[in-house]
Amino acid sequence: MKNRQHLGHHIAHSEKGLANRFGYLGLVLAAFALMLLGKADVLVMERVRTTVSDAVSPVLDVLSRPVATLDRLVDQATVLSVLNDENIRLRAEIQLLLEWQSAARKLSAENKQLKNLLNLAPGTEPGFISGRVIADSGGAFVHSILVAAGRRGGVAKGQAVITGDGLVGRVHGVGSRASRVLLITDLNSRIPVVIEATRTRAILAGDNSDRPRLIHMPPGASASVGDRIVTSGHGGAFLPGIPVGVVVRTGDGGIMVKPYVHRDRLEFVRVVDYGLQGILDASLAVNKGPARPPGHPR
Repeated sequence: MKNRQHLGHHIAHSEKGLANRFGYLGLVLAAFALMLLGKADVLVMERVRTTVSDAVSPVLDVLSRPVATLDRLVDQATVLSVLNDENIRLRAEIQLLLEWQSAARKLSAENKQLKNLLNLAPGTEPGFISGRVIADSGGAFVHSILVAAGRRGGVAKGQAVITGDGLVGRVHGVGSRASRVLLITDLNSRIPVVIEATRTRAILAGDNSDRPRLIHMPPGASASVGDRIVTSGHGGAFLPGIPVGVVVRTGDGGIMVKPYVHRDRLEFVRVVDYGLQGILDASLAVNKGPARPPGHPR
């Protein structure tokens, strides 16, 4: 009995091995047949490929949907994380701006009350004209720009030139249609300024570099890195409080100031007439000399 069972297992195993060999051989023959058929009749093979693609595409579509869905979920999670961080940052900025708004309103109300107590006459609004920067000296020895606004637009020598960031310089020469502006970094520029935190007076002197210096400070006065520099209003050329720059260096090399206005980014500027020309009037008086009586020989 055992011999018969062993013989049956042996025959089954032999048949299985034979079937595997014939199956492998059949696949090889089928592959060669398909190759020969593809060489013989391209149109038939193209139809076969199309039929197989049509049959397999729904299956592939179903299999690919979970992967695409997972990708979309990952992308959405990333976007939500970024939006959450940005939302936190914006909330903090809004809170800070609300605090500044409250402080500004309080100071505005106090300023109005103090003006009423002093019976201060309101000043006239300054006139201005905006112009495009059409040329830059671009040299190492002259820091000036040419603005497409001249005498026809009401521009006069000595007027202040500003942008939304701060002081650019003053009008040095005026033509009919254009004006030349001397930048605060030019060697010939001297601007009366104060250190905003300590109200220490000084002169901002250009030296044809991108970092003008503070000179003529009172004895014992000093400045710290980060101090804001604004115009003082002395000399009758500029109104007080126009932003100029920030202190970036102190030491043996002097107090260096980084202007708020970047020379290489100037496109449009505003020429402002504050009605203050004390320096120019004084210079004109010096140039003309003392007044002569009528009939006095020259």
